[in-house]
Amino acid sequence: MKKLIVVLMGGISGERDISFLSGKACSKALKKKGYKVIELDASGFFVRDLIKLKPKVVFNALHGKYGEDGFIQSILEALKIPYTHSGVAASNNAMNKDLSKLIFRKNNMKVPKYFLLEKNKKVSLNKKMKKNKIRFPIVIKPVNEGSSLGVHICTNKGEFKKNYKKISNNYNKIILEEYIPGREIQVAVMGSRGLGAIELIPKRKFYDYKAKYSNKAKTKHIMPAPLTSKKNIEVLNIAKKAHKVLKCRGISRSDFRFYKNKFYLLETNTQPGMTKLSLVPEIADHNNISFEELVSWMVKDASINR
Repeated sequence: MKKLIVVLMGGISGERDISFLSGKACSKALKKKGYKVIELDASGFFVRDLIKLKPKVVFNALHGKYGEDGFIQSILEALKIPYTHSGVAASNNAMNKDLSKLIFRKNNMKVPKYFLLEKNKKVSLNKKMKKNKIRFPIVIKPVNEGSSLGVHICTNKGEFKKNYKKISNNYNKIILEEYIPGREIQVAVMGSRGLGAIELIPKRKFYDYKAKYSNKAKTKHIMPAPLTSKKNIEVLNIAKKAHKVLKCRGISRSDFRFYKNKFYLLETNTQPGMTKLSLVPEIADHNNISFEELVSWMVKDASINR
């Protein structure tokens, strides 16, 4: 029997249910590899339980707020427990869509035009859009959220007002971003290696929460993405660069739109889903890396000071 691994899952974010799916799948895979595994819901007094358990490694299967924004990472660093995925700063910067875009722009990566809207601050939408050279359709999304929660595509001002009112009840800062049409390409990075690019063709408007996690809203996956060799190398290099400039560790997944022969980087996810419908395991499998081997690699890669 190998060292004790605690799989942190659940938590208190809007992605709690998905985190349980990821966590259960990873727990099962680690047991198959011979690890002693305890599953722990990251809610209530879980830190007290974590201290008592004294795990050799924490497998972080949390998603969303407090799981992939640097919060749980700071706790694990303080407890000096090695953990998977990215560290405090990288997790915070990647989760914050404003900060990550600033970092990407600074490093000469193409991102959609955007601006911030803050709750209780009155602004002229027309003036802001004109100043930033953005026209309808537009995308609005919370600054700090995952799994496409709170994301809406608005084709006119009426749709914007309705959706903005809906999400501003729960979020103080919202990104308004130009809508980039074209093909949806996502790239997995494992350490310093670009694993591959996959193309998604959702039946819905875009690859939203339901498209990601519901069998009823099936999305067509094309692996590998049908790109020329040159374009495939290009998008893998951009994803690896995003991983590097954010100072990510372990696994990450970067989301792109491919439009007019250019890749637009939408965001980088430091805690990509690990469910049976998730993309990173599918990309890894295409590279002859089984799910069990993938999660085992992540455990071996675990550390503090990430």
